[in-house]
Amino acid sequence: MEENNSFSIKNWNADDRPREKMLLKGRIALSDAELIAILIGSGSRNESAVSLSQRILAVANNNLSELGKLSIPELMEFKGIGEAKAISIAAAMELGRRRRTGEALERKKITSSNSVFEYVQPIIGELPHEEFWILYLNNSNKIIKSAQLSKGGITGTVVDVRLAFKEALQLGAVGIILAHNHPSGTLKPSQADIQLTKKLKIAGDSLDIKVLDHLIITEKAYFSFADENML
Repeated sequence: MEENNSFSIKNWNADDRPREKMLLKGRIALSDAELIAILIGSGSRNESAVSLSQRILAVANNNLSELGKLSIPELMEFKGIGEAKAISIAAAMELGRRRRTGEALERKKITSSNSVFEYVQPIIGELPHEEFWILYLNNSNKIIKSAQLSKGGITGTVVDVRLAFKEALQLGAVGIILAHNHPSGTLKPSQADIQLTKKLKIAGDSLDIKVLDHLIITEKAYFSFADENML
């Protein structure tokens, strides 16, 4: 019994368990076998899920395209793979195929401060309170993601610089654009706006992530730090 228990992933070091490893190190750190092991959940009494996955991959010449060609009955021929696990593997392979053949999401390209205004104004331009947003861009100046970083009152909002760049690093962004609204309608940046912009720019420079602009948005107009040479 003790020998059989040693095959269980539960007895492995946390750093070596596929699920925990993904959480700690990210999905790219996992091998193909470890990713499949997450799909099937458990192995047999005498074999871990990872070992079973390695055996399945070996039959497919360690090639995911070949694995995707295996039918559910063929997958079920492996000891430890029942119908439910075979269906999980087949479904994952089909999702991968559909992802490759699907059209890439068309991303908005930022070409000027005005294009930022047109994108952000419908989101925050008419709000009765301040919100601070960040646009995360790739190296083609296309928006990977836009996200609200903070939400405040009528006269201000608090921004956590660490959260701003944590998201940028996770997304692989090479540039960011800051934007917040002034419910009062004034376009003049406050001293706090200026200091925050400098703080974010310094942080970005140290991480090689450019702060490309900071816009103050009102219902019908905007102020651009970049256009005013304030970056």
